[in-house]
Amino acid sequence: MPYFITDNCIMCGTCWEICPTKSIEEFEWYYKISDTCVECGACARVCPNTAITTRR
Repeated sequence: MPYFITDNCIMCGTCWEICPTKSIEEFEWYYKISDTCVECGACARVCPNTAITTRR
């Protein structure tokens, strides 16, 4: 299942730092998970605000 970053994201950068495939793109006001994501779930496990989910 693909992962998505919801509006609960506080842009702390924890997911961006931990992503083993560097699939999280940083924009000025949000992060986005790209198509290169291998769905390992590392980002969701470290998110302090539970902003990363498999449901939109």
